[in-house]
Amino acid sequence: MLRIHFTEVDLARVRVAGEPDPMWEVLSCLHRLQSRGGRGQFAAWYRAVRADLHTAGLARPVREVLLALYPLGPYLPDFLTPAESEDGLGAGLDGVLRLPGRQILTELQLLRRFHTLPAWAPRLAQQDERRELTELINRFHGVAVAPFAERMDSGIVAHRGLLARVLLADGVEGLLSNLGPRVRWRRPVLEVEYRTDRDLHLQGRGLRLVPTYFSWGTPVALANPDLPPTLSYPLPLSRPTVPEEALPGDAVPLRALLGGTRARVLRCVADGLTTGELAQVVGVSLSAASRHTTVLRDAGLTTSQQVGPMVVHTLTPLGAALLRRTVPQGFGSG
Repeated sequence: MLRIHFTEVDLARVRVAGEPDPMWEVLSCLHRLQSRGGRGQFAAWYRAVRADLHTAGLARPVREVLLALYPLGPYLPDFLTPAESEDGLGAGLDGVLRLPGRQILTELQLLRRFHTLPAWAPRLAQQDERRELTELINRFHGVAVAPFAERMDSGIVAHRGLLARVLLADGVEGLLSNLGPRVRWRRPVLEVEYRTDRDLHLQGRGLRLVPTYFSWGTPVALANPDLPPTLSYPLPLSRPTVPEEALPGDAVPLRALLGGTRARVLRCVADGLTTGELAQVVGVSLSAASRHTTVLRDAGLTTSQQVGPMVVHTLTPLGAALLRRTVPQGFGSG
């Protein structure tokens, strides 16, 4: 169990990442390749990425280098998820390069307590060796993460929309209570299901929350308590219930989307609305709005989440992709 201790100042300094953090997504993708956790939900991604890594000549270096540094286990080196990655992949990789060699060696020694490291690992303290590592991470990101940017963006935008609703209704403590089934808020402590037992005292520094699309299962925090507090956790939105590789119109449930009214419902759901709000905006009865949201949810295009006394409907990544591809500007009138 990870216990994150808040002060009143910390509650005012909670932040939620506005877009996917590339270095945390790289870590999560490498864990997906090593674990059967989430294998069904990410089956299409898993098949595509394994094939693309072979095509790009990356299968062996990923296996021999990256998997050695990103193992499943109780400890992960913090230098692989630098704070700079909040500003994008390039900034994150630069952050890795700027770290002092002694910090790299210290974290590798900690990792060695749990996993056997290859003989070349200590050479990462040197700039040239570390530059080769960042180039490999960049290439891996291009194959395993970047092609799925649209789905990641859509999922995180929808999740932030839900959290914004909760924040307005119940404040920051309500937000901390809606981070998924493995996170529980018990004032003044955020309890997180974790691989080890530890306490993290924020001491006025606040907490950066990083919803991570490819994460599955246990959230991950930085190991060094002196670093800016960060918690990466699985994006709690429902994954699509139809195959990710299916094109619009290929699955039977999608045929129910034909018609202007339902297209308007889908477009309005992108903003995150309750059933009553949908009925008012679209101009249909409450029962009709409920029927439309049920069809969309059964098709894997929307998800519904309880937020206090309300049920809020938002898009899944598949729904967002379908909306962009099939609803031209102005469609849905009449």
